Amino acid sequence: MRIHHRQLTGLTRRLRGLLLALVFSSLLPGCSVIDNMMYKTTGDVMQGFSREHTIPYLMASDDLSMGCAMSEATAPLLMSFGRVTAEPDQLAVMLYLSAGSCAEEQGREHELAALAAIRDGEGSAAEDAMIRQKRAYALASRRYLQSWKHHTAVYGQPGTGECPAFDDDLDEFVYFAGLLSGLQALNAEIQSTSSIGVPKNTGAVAARAAGCLENDKWWGAPVALKAVVWSMMPGAMPEGESAFERLETAEEQADAAGVRLGYVFHAIAAGNQGDEALVKSVIRRHAESLATQPASEDWAFVDAMATRMMTAISDRLWMENTGHRTPLGQLGRFWDDRQKAVETMDLDGLL
Repeated sequence: MRIHHRQLTGLTRRLRGLLLALVFSSLLPGCSVIDNMMYKTTGDVMQGFSREHTIPYLMASDDLSMGCAMSEATAPLLMSFGRVTAEPDQLAVMLYLSAGSCAEEQGREHELAALAAIRDGEGSAAEDAMIRQKRAYALASRRYLQSWKHHTAVYGQPGTGECPAFDDDLDEFVYFAGLLSGLQALNAEIQSTSSIGVPKNTGAVAARAAGCLENDKWWGAPVALKAVVWSMMPGAMPEGESAFERLETAEEQADAAGVRLGYVFHAIAAGNQGDEALVKSVIRRHAESLATQPASEDWAFVDAMATRMMTAISDRLWMENTGHRTPLGQLGRFWDDRQKAVETMDLDGLL
């Protein structure tokens, strides 16, 4: 059979096309492997950079809103690298703790709106605000619970065995942050009046695990965390201990360090006991500390967070009693404070 030149040319082109197709198809798996290697490298770099630079930079800032926006915006991106490299559990502890506080802040705002509506006799508006409040707390609880789960993935089940061997100060801080997340997850679930799935023993577990941290090094906060749990749970306080004495000491340590978390724990414990006078006294002392003791340069973010939480407690008291939140620049003052007598001078003789 004779093959014309035109037929031969067409056959050659088809064979060439088939060969090229085979070559490209054989390269595709290789491209996928290369891409995965690039993604893994990028993920490792992002995790390392975040740990070594982003978190310390953020902790030295007092811009809580910026930190909130960053955690909500970047968490999906940074966590997605867990699909191609090691799960960024340690980073996730911080991201979900911060994102949880964002949702909790929204819940507090809705609570204030509900209290204002109740005072004004606006039943429907109050009910709607309370629904929004519960939704926000449910979201906060889910985020805090995610932080707690990642904490467990890094350090093991807290409070059940030996303390972890920490690599550095940031490692210890992330451990403490995870304990806060567990406690906050349980509290937010209660506030939401819904079932999020937070283990009911989380508070007790976090309190035991706080013993792995040096109390003096961490501004008195580990023992303060224990003490607030003791005050909340009947029978939890060890014999010979006094939760409120421990909390008073924690205030002093917090003041000296310029990281005022101890005041927050004390105010929460007093509020759980229904002692409004003590709550107001703790808020006053916190405000006095702000005027005399600068925030820690390395942990300004934590100190600012403590002040925001104290302001939230003050706002609730003000709203319940006056219909508005704490006036600007008056943290530590209250509606029922006696006005100080103002000295007056007769200016007639000077004219």
